[in-house]
Amino acid sequence: MFRLDTCKMTSKSFNITYIVIFVYLHVLLGTFTNGYKVGLGRADITGPPVEINFMGYGNFKQAGHGIHTRQYARAFVTEDDRNNRVAFVSVDAGMMGYGVKREVIKRLEARYGIDVYTNDNLVISGTHTHSGPGGFLMHLLYDVSILGFVPQTFEAMAHGIYLSVKRATDNLVEGKIFLAHTLILNANINRSPTSYLRNPIEERAQYEHDVDKTLMQLRFVDMEENILGVFNWYAVHATSMNNTNTLVSSDNVGYASLLLEREFNTNKVPGKGKFVGAFCSSNLGDVSPNIMGPKCSRSGNPCDLLTSKCPPKEGECFASGPGQDMFESTQIIGQRLAEGALRLLNSADEEDNGSREVTGDISFIHQFVDMPSYNGTAYNPSQRKIDKIRGCQPAMGYSFAAGTTDGPGAFNFAQGTVTENPMWNLVRDFIVPPTQDDITCHSPKPILLATGRATFPYEWQPKIIAAQIIKIGDVVITAVPGEFTTMAGRRLRNKVAAVASAIDGKDVDVIIAGLSNIYTSYIVTPEEYQAQRYEAASTIYGPNTLPIYMDIYERLTKALLRGEIVESGPLPPYMNDRMLSMNTGVIFDGHPIDKDFGYVKQQPHREYEINDTVKVTFVAGNPRNNLFHGKTYLTIERKIHEERWKIVHTDASWDTKFIWERTHSIFGFSDAHIHWTIGANTLPGQYRIRHFGNYKYILGGIFPYEGQTQTFTIIDE
Repeated sequence: MFRLDTCKMTSKSFNITYIVIFVYLHVLLGTFTNGYKVGLGRADITGPPVEINFMGYGNFKQAGHGIHTRQYARAFVTEDDRNNRVAFVSVDAGMMGYGVKREVIKRLEARYGIDVYTNDNLVISGTHTHSGPGGFLMHLLYDVSILGFVPQTFEAMAHGIYLSVKRATDNLVEGKIFLAHTLILNANINRSPTSYLRNPIEERAQYEHDVDKTLMQLRFVDMEENILGVFNWYAVHATSMNNTNTLVSSDNVGYASLLLEREFNTNKVPGKGKFVGAFCSSNLGDVSPNIMGPKCSRSGNPCDLLTSKCPPKEGECFASGPGQDMFESTQIIGQRLAEGALRLLNSADEEDNGSREVTGDISFIHQFVDMPSYNGTAYNPSQRKIDKIRGCQPAMGYSFAAGTTDGPGAFNFAQGTVTENPMWNLVRDFIVPPTQDDITCHSPKPILLATGRATFPYEWQPKIIAAQIIKIGDVVITAVPGEFTTMAGRRLRNKVAAVASAIDGKDVDVIIAGLSNIYTSYIVTPEEYQAQRYEAASTIYGPNTLPIYMDIYERLTKALLRGEIVESGPLPPYMNDRMLSMNTGVIFDGHPIDKDFGYVKQQPHREYEINDTVKVTFVAGNPRNNLFHGKTYLTIERKIHEERWKIVHTDASWDTKFIWERTHSIFGFSDAHIHWTIGANTLPGQYRIRHFGNYKYILGGIFPYEGQTQTFTIIDE
């Protein structure tokens, strides 16, 4: 193929020719992929912090009253030598909806053109915090407790995610990626242990714990080994903040991100600085951060393990975290996650720490799948034969209404229910009755809501799911559209790894990235499905849901590694123009005659000590008038020289709380309460608190205002 006449070549020309041939052969053979471009970005996605119900617990009473910590989207973009690019975004939200992803892609296309970011190479994954405003999922069942679609939440999320990817793209530099892992033993428990025990004993014997305890970490550095950021995956529900919380919070994983970013973005307030540290969701379906376990709220006695119910007069079955209240529990679990991630980072240069460089090409694959129409086969290990499998129309079981030990449901529903109730069936059939085929398909689940048959005013739950894999060298990120339980995730992870090994002859590390792209509730093993606890009752495509996913991802893994193209599949329906909402906008804001917006109704004391809490109150407008993305409703400022002040905390800081209160509905009066708990590392000196907002004038128009407290002193103890 090549003729080299070395007698007529100088040493220099020979070397150049040899290099050209070497590069050509490696590109031709598909192995010249030793380097990456990497970029990370972060953006504020906080939705309306007041008057909108939170997404997660399904509690109609859990409406926002302010901010404890802001929500962020954290993105990494990486590209190989052949310009193959993937983007992964972890979002401080309950989950992801396809309407949001579609809108993000639309905006990225307007910025970068088509085919740069698509359904195929962009993953958007929710952290699963239950303390963020809802109304963005565009399926009735998921938005009903939010009182419908909330355009302001949707826009905040879409714009913030777009901005995080844009910033990551703009930050692309030549760099390297490293993979590491560590055990964190004291941050999660299985909240459905009786369901887990349904799995075969020989399978359970392969694992020491009934939840995954491993934190997986991707570390991104530039060519000078300067760290750019890390993405961590760990299986735990972001439910340390319980269903009584009314302040926007990114919960335990969000607090872990704040701690990690504070460590590397020195002297920066949250949300600022180049280092990006994300904690992403994995197979968390049956995994709780409330590690003290479930107890009866009044008596303190253990709950019934199977039903998660308490005897009469002993209260509800609630699981609690390790702290004295939900704030301290969130802090403790978040600290443990951050400490695990930091342990890996601090030992990055040590030998035998489990860290290794990721090398190899980048590839990706994506397919939409109509789950109710799915027909396939799956190996039945207990009977050692191939079974036919099919999907069911979406439906929710009785135990769905029971809630979980992280957040009990309403009425008197119990987990583990496998029998029907004529009264509830009457209510179900009045809404929309299931067919006999639905009942048979979902057995032994008694159907409480036949969501797949409900179409008014639009689809109640998705029928089309998004299956996606991105491969970065020998790391395979399997993006799944729901909450896989521990064993369901293990089976999928093992299947993908086995298929990759059989085709390539190489070991790969498989990461389960949960709650990605479209939300389809839970995915349990067929054995766990028989128990019909909350997770099984919320497995919406029936007992074969996991085998179908295993079949889909096995096929996609094979196609990905063989370089085959798969059909894109049926697109999810476009429902933006059909969204309904019972949420009203801000009508107007008013203030007392003698107290303008920003007036300080409650001033701070003159002096405080470490661990004291400063509480001040301002006359305020409605925070929904301006979400202040990238900004703040409050600042805690320290005097550093004469009239110079430095911002030390914002409304995104853990130590602050921004609480909004409507004081008079007719006149539109409201107050903003700002609480600052003075942390141990606070410097002594003079401080002040400022509040920023916008008010809506009764005759039209939205206008800014601000207020400022008197100066107060933090003294040495």
